Amino acid sequence: MAKKLYVGSLPYSTTDEELKEHFASAGTVESAKVIMDKFSGRSKGFAFVEMSSDEEATKAIEQFNGSDLGGRKLVVNEARPMTDRKPRGGGRGGFGGGGGRGNF
Repeated sequence: MAKKLYVGSLPYSTTDEELKEHFASAGTVESAKVIMDKFSGRSKGFAFVEMSSDEEATKAIEQFNGSDLGGRKLVVNEARPMTDRKPRGGGRGGFGGGGGRGNF
C-alpha cells in the first residue's frame, strides 16, 4: 500500500519532476506534487510524495529528512490527514473584532 510523505522546506524552484527523480533513489515514487499558491502560481515550499510501500517511505524519511536540496535542509515525515479547519475571526459573527463607534 502506498504511503504519502510530507516534504517541507523545499527550494521554491523545485518542480514535481525534480522531486520525483530525487526521491526515486529510495524506491518507487507513485507521485510527487509540489503545492502551488493559487493566486501567485509560485511554490509554497512544500510538497507531497507518495511512495509505493511503507518500507520505501521509511527509507525515504531516513535518507532525506535533514538532507540538503538546493541549499535548503529538507523536512520529510509521514503526511498526516487533513483536519477540519475552524473559521478564523473574532466574535460578532466571525467578522473580527473592532472597536465601537462611541455614541454615534
